Amino acid sequence: MSLLDGLSLWAVPGMLALIPLWGAIRRVPVYEAFVEGAEEGLEIAVKIIPFLVGMLTALSIFRASGAMELLASALSGVTGALGFPPEVLPLMIVRPLSGAGALAVTADLLKTHGPDSFIGRLASIMQGSTDTTFYVLTVYFGSVGIRRVRYSAAVGLTADLVGFLAALYVCQWFFG
Repeated sequence: MSLLDGLSLWAVPGMLALIPLWGAIRRVPVYEAFVEGAEEGLEIAVKIIPFLVGMLTALSIFRASGAMELLASALSGVTGALGFPPEVLPLMIVRPLSGAGALAVTADLLKTHGPDSFIGRLASIMQGSTDTTFYVLTVYFGSVGIRRVRYSAAVGLTADLVGFLAALYVCQWFFG
């Protein structure tokens, strides 16, 4: 077994042992701090649920209505000129909206084209290079009462676009 294999095998158990030990050394009431953090996490989860349900409902309506396919066909000229295969357009549309939806689209692309195809590799890189911008804006910003998200949305979508372009560049560079 290599050193890296040994480290990765013991990383999680080591952290689970070291964190409480460190707290005990610093005389932190570890169990009480854990319970307090769990209570706060549960309160946050309860605050987030309405925003999450709203976001998932909107995404379902967007997909079921055919609007996603319509948007993909409208964008196909621009993305085609940039070199994106038309098969990844649904992923580019869904990724800023929902991580679970994007994972489903990626899984479908991998099943259809294979994980070692250019499309499969591009979809995988895109999945890791971008974020769920609208999900973050609706769920997290909404749960803490932030209502004006215009600039955050613009920055997030710009970052997504840069992530998509970087994914295409990296995929073309490494896998031609």
